[in-house]
Amino acid sequence: MARLDVAEMICGIMLPGHIHTQESLQFALKFPFQDTDTLIVSYPKSGTTWMQEIVTLIYSRGDPHLNKTVPNWVRAPWLEQYYCAPLLEDSSTTPRVITTHLPHHLLGPALQGSKAKVIYVSRNPKDVVVSFYHFHKMANFLPEAGTFPEFLNRFLGDTLHYGSWFDHIKGWTSQTAAMENLLHITYEDMLLDRHGAIKRISSFLQCPLLEEEVNNCVQHSSFSNMKNNKMVNYTLVTDEIMDHSKGSFMRKGKTGDWKNMFTEEQNQYFESVFKSKMQDCTLEFVWEVQDKEETPAKEHIQQENTDV
Repeated sequence: MARLDVAEMICGIMLPGHIHTQESLQFALKFPFQDTDTLIVSYPKSGTTWMQEIVTLIYSRGDPHLNKTVPNWVRAPWLEQYYCAPLLEDSSTTPRVITTHLPHHLLGPALQGSKAKVIYVSRNPKDVVVSFYHFHKMANFLPEAGTFPEFLNRFLGDTLHYGSWFDHIKGWTSQTAAMENLLHITYEDMLLDRHGAIKRISSFLQCPLLEEEVNNCVQHSSFSNMKNNKMVNYTLVTDEIMDHSKGSFMRKGKTGDWKNMFTEEQNQYFESVFKSKMQDCTLEFVWEVQDKEETPAKEHIQQENTDV
């Protein structure tokens, strides 16, 4: 399925036609979730792949065999993508791990009344927009990235593929009080204390692990392991679809990269739009933290916009 220059539209949100069809989108919106399902939800470039690895490892009790032999899009397929329906039909795996980038206002009705476990992964939006920008450069199924200032304006104007980051995060995180089966965890949580994050996720999944199993999960979900694992780093995808000469899917695995891209003027503009669009949201965002397990020198967590 090529359709690299085609976009599909659903409720005003554009999605790449290479991996979505109107049939696959309708399949997602009416999906009959099972109570044993685990659904990983995120806006693109927010730590989705990392969570797929961690959840697979938790259900495998730290055994990396599946992570090293089965592509992540098969282990945890995207619900709205065209290949998901036949894949789930042929699978007898329980619990099923499913991934989605759809916003809550589209997928929420299908989840209503279900006991499926939902893990929502978020990341500070400055790093999201930088990572998404670099991904657009190599992903031939996404529109041309243009210059970074142009891309940033599209991100802040909610006109990128996959829709508004602001609506996405507010829609899902506003459900944390109403949905007992929803866990919100951040990219920065996992970077700061992957061991603690894995224990928290395994507890939520009601899959308690022995300490040795937790340590194995930590080891095999490190950025270096994922970057060198062809089942995760998307090098299995052909250059026609992802031009690997223009970048790496697994780039840096750090926070604060936005500082290498934003000018002071862009940062001020971002802050003003962020404050306006997130004024009714009580979330606090960590803007910079180094992985204490992979980086010798720890930096103090810096928080900005703690009023949002």
